This record gives sequence, structure tokens and C-alpha cells, in this order.
Amino acid sequence: MSAALRVGLVGYGIAGAVFHAPLVASNPGLELSTVVTRNPERRKEIAAAYPGAAVVDDVPAMLERGGLDLVVVASPNRLHVEHTTEVLRAGLPVVVDKPFAPTSAAARDLVAEAERRELPLTVFQNRRWDNDFRTLQGLIDAGELGRVHRFESRFERWVPRPKAGWRESGGPEEAGGVLYDLGSHLIDQALALFGPVASVYAEVDVRRPGSEVDDDSFLALTHVNGVRSHLWVGKFAAQHGPRLRVLGDRAGYTKFGLDPQEAALRAGERPGQGWGIEAEELHGLLGTVEDSRPVRTEPGAYPAFYDQLVTALREGSALPVDPADAIAGLEIIEAARHSAAKGEIVRLS
Repeated sequence: MSAALRVGLVGYGIAGAVFHAPLVASNPGLELSTVVTRNPERRKEIAAAYPGAAVVDDVPAMLERGGLDLVVVASPNRLHVEHTTEVLRAGLPVVVDKPFAPTSAAARDLVAEAERRELPLTVFQNRRWDNDFRTLQGLIDAGELGRVHRFESRFERWVPRPKAGWRESGGPEEAGGVLYDLGSHLIDQALALFGPVASVYAEVDVRRPGSEVDDDSFLALTHVNGVRSHLWVGKFAAQHGPRLRVLGDRAGYTKFGLDPQEAALRAGERPGQGWGIEAEELHGLLGTVEDSRPVRTEPGAYPAFYDQLVTALREGSALPVDPADAIAGLEIIEAARHSAAKGEIVRLS
């Protein structure tokens, strides 16, 4: 057996504490070695949950301590480029939490830096391992829907009052707001399923009193292959629509409810037997208005991201997410902002 790869984690906010630290610690091929945070309360949490991990104040201290094989950048969005660049220049592979960077230009610079140094660089698009997305992929691959012509997807929340913190405040340099946050997932899923986008139309709104960033947005994407993706993302939805509705010339698939993995991780659960399985009553419906049936939802599989990453680092195989995909997603976010500001469709190809 190969020794576990030693991991440095930059940041211990929601992304670091809820997603990355538990997934890294539960993977037998990885060891959570060092965590970067100055926050005293978070330091106490780390000491209790991961007593074998060292805690340091900043990225230079982590790199000076050494002994790492991989670094996960889960710091605030505005710092992704700075921290990723530091780690690449130290000669280490990097996982960057989404959004990859505040702009597509900055993301391209990071990819160029990694290529110059011949270092693996990937982006944590964990929603590719959501239960509903995995189920839909299987249905499409099996031809159950026929030729898909419309993809509707939502991540909606009911958070009527903005919360404190950078995710819901600040200027463009913070890369806050729902388009960068939940929107990054919806766009990535649409691209993974249906390929490049030819045009973008968007409505990007600030609905809640006191909100400084977009909190209610809609995107209409026309893919090069003709599929139309309609994406809703927001934090001001008093009632929620279906998580997915996908229409083909043979059948449709409609699914309500969110993948259970995030809620499980927030509750302190860890991947293991029975992970990612949802209740039977939440299974989606496949068919037509005349004849439809429930379809068992595939288990969610967030641990698969790090499983694939360990294999890639040891064997040189494909990374779990190509950073070029994240660049394409950022280009769509930028086009969406332009479309919303100008009230026009933006052509990408």
C-alpha cells in the first residue's frame, strides 16, 4: 500500500469545514496534515475533530512547514488566485474550491501557471456527484428520454435576510452572490451534460433589502447542439420548484428535493456504508403525462472526487474536473452579467 498523500487545507469556513476536511479525512489515500486559519474558534474545532492536523496562520507558514503532497484552496473567493498561485510556485498540486477565480482571465492565468510547472490543477465541482445529476446522466446515456431539448435546473433557498460575511456583501472582487456560488454548480452541470454554449440570456437581480449582491437570478443558455438550459438560482424563494425537469422527445424526468450529502456533512456525518441514499418518496418521475413511473435515485457520491484525484496523482490518469470546464463556466457568468446589464442576448460562438 502506498503512503497516504499529505494534504494542506487553506481555509476552514463552510467549504473547508463542511466539505473538504471531512472528505479528505475519510479517504484512506489522504491525510489531513495542515490547516490554514487564524480564527481561534475554528482552531479549537480543528483540534477536536482532527487532532493529528497542524494549524498555521497563513499559506507561507504552511509551505515553510512543508511535508505536503497536495493543497486544497478553500479560502474566500477573492483569495483563490493569490493562494493557488503561491502553492503552484511552491511546486504542489492544487484543488481549488468553486468558483475557480473571480474572472475567466484570472482562471486562464492559473491554468497557464500550472501547465508551465507541469502540476495537476483541478476544481471542486462536487455537484457532478449529486444524486439527481448522476441519475439524470444514467437516464440520458440509456436513451430513456430520447433526444433532450430542454433542461430546467434550480438551486433555490429561502433566506429572506442577508447573512453577514463576504458571500453576501462587497464588490465584484469578492466574487460573491448566487451566480458565483450556486450558479457555478448549475452552469457546470449544464455544460457537463450538453456541452458548449452558443448564447446566454440572463436576469440578475437583488431582491432582499440590505443585500449587496445578486440573490435571485435566471439564465437561459442555448447550447451548440440546440438544447436549451433554463437555470434558476436564488435565496429568496418562498416556495421551491422542481430541482430538475428535463424534457426529451421520448419522455421527461422530474425530480424534487436536494441531494442529502451536504445536509449530512453539516450534521457531522461522514461517508461510509449507506452514504448519499435518499428516501424512496423523493425519487423522481420518468415518463409522460400519460404514463410515468418512479425512478430510483442513484446514491450521491462526493467521495468519488477525491478517490479519482488520488488515482490521478499516483497514476497520471485524468483529474476529476478539467479546469478548462471551470473557465467555460466563468465565461458564462460574465456573459450573464453583461446580458442582464444590457438586456440583450450575448453570443459566445
